[in-house]
Amino acid sequence: MARKDLLDIASLHREEIEFLLDQSTSFKKLFTHSVKKIPALEGKSVLMLFYEASTRTHSSFEVAAKRLSAEVTNFDVAHSSITKGESVRETIETLQAMRTDYIVVRHSHPGLPGMIARQTTASVINAGDGAHEHPTQALLDAFTIKEKFPDPRGKKVLIIGDILHSRVARSTSTLLQKLGVEVAYLGPGSLVPKYVPESIPRFTDYEAAMAWAPDVVYLLRVQMERQDVQFFPSVREYHRVYGITTARLAEIRDRGLYIMHPGP
Repeated sequence: MARKDLLDIASLHREEIEFLLDQSTSFKKLFTHSVKKIPALEGKSVLMLFYEASTRTHSSFEVAAKRLSAEVTNFDVAHSSITKGESVRETIETLQAMRTDYIVVRHSHPGLPGMIARQTTASVINAGDGAHEHPTQALLDAFTIKEKFPDPRGKKVLIIGDILHSRVARSTSTLLQKLGVEVAYLGPGSLVPKYVPESIPRFTDYEAAMAWAPDVVYLLRVQMERQDVQFFPSVREYHRVYGITTARLAEIRDRGLYIMHPGP
């Protein structure tokens, strides 16, 4: 890939997506056998800049970087000058002096990884910015689907849950459509954006969504930490209407569908 940064899915061409997925296939073959470390990034440095707490995503990036033989530095935001009022720009100027090769950024404000990318010569990887994008999760989702469906064109993926606050839903649906996959949303009317691309059906009823005949059911968690008002009566009620109950799980198994969830 010729581009310096990985900030979003929207700007990626299909050829770039296919290239990344093909690379992932060869690396997975290595890591699932006896090889646990390769010199692909030997001599390179990776800086983990996480303004937003995340155990799974942070650990996933750190393990991946170390398996590729990169040196990993964790920037402790909680104990840095940022808490004393230092701006992001000042922080980047400090990090620039460290001559790091890659910066993995996670932040609650949409677009901030892009701002950092414009201010540094390092390659910036967006590990999630607000409710905007999560490109690496989307690539992982596409990789997982292609393992089951090598040619995913025409397959259907139903994304269930808090679409409104989900950067995963945005990135994954955009990427899957670029691969020819059909995508639909299911959730309470308050948690599914009113304005979505015309190519994405919008369901609020579980039975109607299943009649759409999905091949994959993708479950999102409800982003409680990003909700400033109550979007549904109760968690119990939400699960009753939209959750995968025992009966629904049995139906999904009988129909031979796959269930996915955005874990690492």
